[in-house]
Amino acid sequence: MKQREVYVHKLQTQLDEWNAAIDQLKVRADQAEADVKAEYDKHIDELRQKQQSAWSKLEELRQAGDEAWENLKADVEAASNSLGESVNLATARFK
Repeated sequence: MKQREVYVHKLQTQLDEWNAAIDQLKVRADQAEADVKAEYDKHIDELRQKQQSAWSKLEELRQAGDEAWENLKADVEAASNSLGESVNLATARFK
């Protein structure tokens, strides 16, 4: 497997894990009382926006030529790291 394919697979796996964590937060939000649910929903919306950004960057990386993907890698990592940090903070906050 090429280095890019390994990287894309690893990142996709991580994004899938974070998606599952966001889904779990949504389940908790649906079970929460109205005042807490509103706060959950706000954070979930923010997470979904960051998630969409990370998926878009990953798709750009997939479509990039062999030479261009290295240049996109930093943008993908920044979007991914931002999502990961936000998911971890939200998960810790809403335990």
